[in-house]
Parts: sequence; C-alpha cells; structure tokens
Amino acid sequence: MDNMNHTENTIEGRNAVIEAFRAGKTIDKLFIQDGVQDGPIQTIKREAKKHDTIVKFVTKERLDQMSTTGKHQGVIAYSASYEYAQVEDILAAARAKNEAPFLFLLDNIEDPHNLGAIIRTANLAGAHGVIIPKNRAVGLTAAVARASAGALHHTPVAKVVNLAKTIEDLKKEGIWFVCADMDGTVMYQLDLKGPIGLVIGSEGTGVGRLVKEKCDFVASIPMKGNIDSLNASVAAGVLAYEIVRQRTMI
Repeated sequence: MDNMNHTENTIEGRNAVIEAFRAGKTIDKLFIQDGVQDGPIQTIKREAKKHDTIVKFVTKERLDQMSTTGKHQGVIAYSASYEYAQVEDILAAARAKNEAPFLFLLDNIEDPHNLGAIIRTANLAGAHGVIIPKNRAVGLTAAVARASAGALHHTPVAKVVNLAKTIEDLKKEGIWFVCADMDGTVMYQLDLKGPIGLVIGSEGTGVGRLVKEKCDFVASIPMKGNIDSLNASVAAGVLAYEIVRQRTMI
C-alpha cells in the first residue's frame, strides 16, 4: 500500500527532500533507508521532526522498489497534492454560512479511493469539512483528488495529530459526535440534528477504541444481507444522508 497511487507526488533524493521541507510543502510520508546516518539524512530527520512528519525506516531494496527515478539516495518523500486546512477553518466555514457545524472525521481510512469518495459525499451532503489523522491514514494524493471528482477543491480537509483529542476539543464548541459501528443503536432512533461530527472507520478495522470512546452516540446501519459490513465510503454516505434528512426536517 505504501507506494500505491503516489507517483505524481513523489520526491526523491536528499537535496530535493530538504528543499521540499524548506519550501513549506506538506510531506505526508517520508521513507529513509535504515542505517544511513550521514549529514543530509540527519538534516532531513530534523526537518521531519520539526514538521511532525511520519518517518518510516526501510531497506534499500524497499526504496528501490518504490523509486520511479532509480536515484533516491536513501530517501523518498510523498507530498500532498493539496494544502491542508486547519480545524478552525472548517468551523469558520460553518459560521460564515450561519449553519450548525457538520463535520466528517475519518479513522483508519488508508484507501485513496475511499477517502476521495467520502470527501465527495461530504461536499454533496453540505458538510463543512473533513478531518483525518496523521497516522494510519492516506493523505491528499492525486488519486484522492481524482476520486473526489473535484470536491477537494471545495471541501476543506484538516490533518490532526490525535483524533481523540480533536474530538475532545470540538466538544467544547458544542459539537456532538456519532460514530458508525454495527453494534450501535439503529441510526433512525438517534437524534442527529444540531452541531455534529460523523466519525467513520475503515471496513477492516473500524473506528479505533479510543476514538469510539470519545463519541456521544454509536450508530448502526440496518442490514438485511449475508455480509456484515458496508464499504467505508458507502457507510459514510448512508449515515450522512440520515443526518441531512434530520437537519432539513421542518
């Protein structure tokens, strides 16, 4: 998964990566050859620490596989195709429209097509923005942009270090949180009006335990078939439109 759909955002070579950091590019992931300790690599590590960038140490063989140029010099970075917003920008967007905040928070979403589809749904459902974590998540790659069908141009996406802590902070703004889980209360029985954050996990691992514990409600989607879960982007759409239905009821 690490090098999937990243070709358009790949930065290879020591000087190129250092320049990218210093130019203010958002680096989503950084891969460094294990055991390499020279000056430029130390500089890159310092820049990564300064910017809270995820660093993975891998073998030279792994970097060779990931490289598109064959000249990685022991380091490959993946930069975001789009700039990230701040959480405050998303709240400001809700205030500007004089609407109760409606946010999507995504945990463990690592597939770019799922992320793009969810951003598209968020836009069409009238959500004010999407929040993703730095770890265990795909960033705003070109593949995500394509899957969003243009929605990424209109829907702010913020990246945070700790999703559980962000939920705690947003609760102080009067926002309630509902997460999707098949063991929850059927969504039609919940009051999902007002300021709300919809928390979606991947179909494989779901919402993480700490994040789930911070949520006020756990919502399940009624299912009649023979399999036990929906694709994450489909689940996001079904729950989002129940929220839309309740928000627009007269």
